[in-house]
Amino acid sequence: MAIRIMLADDHRLFRAGLRALIEKQTDIEVVAEADNGRLAVELAKRLRPEVVVMDISMPDLNGIEATRQIISGLDGTKVLSLSMHSDSRFVEGMLKAGASGYLLKDCAHEEFIRAIRAVAAGQTYLSPAVTDKIVKDYVQQAGTETDSIHKILTPREREVLQLVAEGLGSKQIAAQLGVSVKTVETHRHQIMERLNMHSVAELTKFAVREGLTSLEG
Repeated sequence: MAIRIMLADDHRLFRAGLRALIEKQTDIEVVAEADNGRLAVELAKRLRPEVVVMDISMPDLNGIEATRQIISGLDGTKVLSLSMHSDSRFVEGMLKAGASGYLLKDCAHEEFIRAIRAVAAGQTYLSPAVTDKIVKDYVQQAGTETDSIHKILTPREREVLQLVAEGLGSKQIAAQLGVSVKTVETHRHQIMERLNMHSVAELTKFAVREGLTSLEG
């Protein structure tokens, strides 16, 4: 029986390349594609693929938050991160969210297919290209407590921050998340207070730096 996977990446041409590669395999099939994190969560819950290939930098809901929602809401679905980011913050963020693997987008085709099979089999797969960097970063940080956005803000606050950084107003965010405008304004106030920031520009720079959004066209 073929491994059912979903491709979650906001670049159509990249998804098409992955699909073409996968279609050459007899034991793997693509059952869905998503161009933003929120759609990825919806499709994963509906179709329950064995593996979701997830980019980190996506509009609406970034890959880390989408992964957290998929893993917490589904049994049996694994997430394999496929990203351009080798920074240990992103790797750590995805692994803490529940991802079973992390690959860089410049990996060889053979490694990509090998990683899918490994993750589907319940194994963890980390690209050799990022393993050394992760180890070095952990050694440097050993014995020190570093604050991260995942410690400072709640999952909902991170969602609101991403949408604010992507230029949505309070009414749009409220409609997107299914909450009241007042609730959104409360979240926005708490985010600014906790981050000690006072403008949307500051919040946007912070969101990009922390990998919540890339603001790529």
